[in-house]
Formats: sequence, C-alpha cells, structure tokens
Amino acid sequence: MNVTLQVWRQKGPGSPGAFKTYQVDAISAEMSFLEMLDVLNERLVNQGEDPVAFDHDCREGICGSCGVMINGRAHGPQPGTATCQLHMRRFPDGSTIVVEPWRAAGFPLVKDLVVDRSAFDRIIEAGGYISVDTGSAPDANLIPVPKTVADTAFDAAACIGCGACVAACPNGAASLFTAAKIGHLNLLPQGHAERWSRTERMVGVMEHYFGSCTNHGECEKACPKEISIDFIAMMNADFLRAKLANRRLAAQYR
Repeated sequence: MNVTLQVWRQKGPGSPGAFKTYQVDAISAEMSFLEMLDVLNERLVNQGEDPVAFDHDCREGICGSCGVMINGRAHGPQPGTATCQLHMRRFPDGSTIVVEPWRAAGFPLVKDLVVDRSAFDRIIEAGGYISVDTGSAPDANLIPVPKTVADTAFDAAACIGCGACVAACPNGAASLFTAAKIGHLNLLPQGHAERWSRTERMVGVMEHYFGSCTNHGECEKACPKEISIDFIAMMNADFLRAKLANRRLAAQYR
C-alpha cells in the first residue's frame, strides 16, 4: 500500500517547525505505524536526510514511550490502542496521514515528534510509591483484599504514562494519569498509611505543570488502556478528604 505522510519537523524547541510531506510506497498493510516510520527513516537516511525523531521502546503497548497525534487523534483512529500497536491496515490505501507530536504546555517539544514528558516523573516522585519497610516478601494472601477493590486497583495500574490523556485534553490536564497513579495505591491496604499525604502532594505537583480538568472526557477516549474518568472523581474526593485530614493532623501538633 502507499500513503502520503504530513509529518511535523522541528529541529529543537527554539527552532521554527513545519509540516513536511513524504510519500511512503510499497509498505505492508500488516506493518505497525512505527514500522512504517522506520521504513520512512531508512529511506531518508539513504538519501542523506535527517530521520524523523520519535519515541519508542518496547513496541508492545507496555512502556508508554510511543505516542503521537495521528490525523488529530492521540495514538490514531483505533480505540484502546497505542501507536506501536496501530497497524497500517487501519488506513485506506492512498490515504494522507498527518503526524504531529503531543500538543501540551506540560510536554515541551524536544525534536520532531519527541516531547519531554518528565513532568510525569515529577508527579510520581511526589508520592507515587509506598514507603513501607516490608522486610522479606510477605505471603500473597497475608492481607485480605476484596476482589472488587483489587480489580479496580489493577484497572488503575494499567496506566502506561504515555501522555495521550494530556494531549487529547483541551485544557492540557493530567488528571487521568495522576488519578490512576493515586488510585491504584490508595485503594489497596498497603497504600492507606500515606493516602492523604500522597494525594495532596501528587495533585499539587500536577497542578504546577498541567491545566485543570473540566470533565470533557477526551482523556478517557484517547487512553490506550481505556482507563475510566471515574478515577478522577475518586482523586478529587480523596483530595478534599486529604485537605481536611491533614489540617486536623497538623492542628494536633500545634
């Protein structure tokens, strides 16, 4: 099959950028979208041109490294699919495909289709962990966890941190990512000890880098793991409780 690509090219954050058109011919419909970009880059290198820079790693929909806007949609037209799992058979032969990076203030552009997603790391550093000295690994069934709670926690833990929720949000909000990371720890008994401090710290860092959530719901539609916006409601409720709980705790030590 043959496709026409309109790819955003930009040498760096301080350089002007523009779309550049490429013809990619004789590619297999069974290729992934990233494999198609590999073919384009191989041809560009052979022609002495600079290849298109894009993020990738596992190419199995696990690591969250991949992620570009494809025809105006985060990760492309197939719901519940990361860019690396999107196959060219989803596009008609001879179609024109527009490829551009995530567009969000919290994700400054590095080069071409690569953006800096280190703001997500700052959110995780603020509280996305459990600081409990457990010693040796405990037995799996030592702490009873209701199945509904465990299932919901696993749903939240499915987040791969790709940033599609931010790119799709009109406000550039990271509420779905943050809510997923908070939710999978706060729901389990092991995470209850730091529940309120974790929520307050992570939301505080999120608000520093990203916009505010106004319930457009675009994040849920763009998420390759189809994480529900119910987790945002849970995060907001926990944030209000955290403010009250932490103030009461502080008042005890005045």
